[in-house]
Amino acid sequence: MSLLLSARAVTASPLPLIQAAEARRLGIRLDPSTHARLRKGIYVDRAAYLALKPWERYAVRVHAFVLRHPSAVLCLESAAVVHGLPLFGAPRDIHVYDPGRTASRRFGDVAVHTWDDPRDVDEVDGILVTALVDTVVDLGRVLQPAPALAVADSAVSPAQGGTASLADLRDRSSGQSTKRGRARLRWLWDHVDGAAESPGESVSRAVIEGAGFPQPELQREFRYEDCLDRVDFHFAQTRAIGESDGWQKYALDDPDAAVRRLADEKRREDRLRRNGHPFARWDLSDAWRVDPLARALRAAGIRSVRPRDVAFLATLTRRTR
Repeated sequence: MSLLLSARAVTASPLPLIQAAEARRLGIRLDPSTHARLRKGIYVDRAAYLALKPWERYAVRVHAFVLRHPSAVLCLESAAVVHGLPLFGAPRDIHVYDPGRTASRRFGDVAVHTWDDPRDVDEVDGILVTALVDTVVDLGRVLQPAPALAVADSAVSPAQGGTASLADLRDRSSGQSTKRGRARLRWLWDHVDGAAESPGESVSRAVIEGAGFPQPELQREFRYEDCLDRVDFHFAQTRAIGESDGWQKYALDDPDAAVRRLADEKRREDRLRRNGHPFARWDLSDAWRVDPLARALRAAGIRSVRPRDVAFLATLTRRTR
């Protein structure tokens, strides 16, 4: 299955959280063999928790922390969970913003941050978080380029529910005094594209550039045989089309719908091929590994236009902090 399913953050806890006091009232025995303790007095079903994907377990941890500390203001990756921004893997820490502190500190798995420049604070579904624009800028300073691009694209993409603008992001970062991550932000603002419709597309664009291929046009439409087809990527030099696949778009939880969608997709691809468009397909796991994506592009007749950026591609192995 495509790792694209990992890319969208989980805004609500994927598992019910069990409070010790309530468990006692209901007669539920919180045995360590059956229940995992996430924070003092907060538990989840152990087997169900271990069966979750890493990014889902992180979301559960964040919501358990909020249940224990409802007045805390989340920031960075923890705020990203609540804002619905993409996450890749499982971040190590719960991140909290405390403007009243004179220095940032760590308490176990909780990193408490303070900055010289104030952050706006919003309430989302009853949870206090740094505002969307602040969250994206803060992550842009510390994340590696590909995950940072997925975060920023998501924040400005209407198709992904984004409500920010690139101008908002630029203005917020330019008004801050910190020098940390300025080079990363310059790269990021030059590459953000609100036409990106999934985190997989964002990561793919970063990899395509780092691997030395020409940058494609996003969401290009073609009308052939009385049909309108929209594609993820169009490489104008060769007329090649690229598709970053996520299996969720085929509705695999509904077998009948999945059969119909797969058949429609096959007819669509055949139609585009008949009209002179070589086709390349890959999924998010292919993009992270670089070579499978590069092979798919070369097989579609797309040639590199610059040497590989080895240092850039090396950052793809460091997705979490």
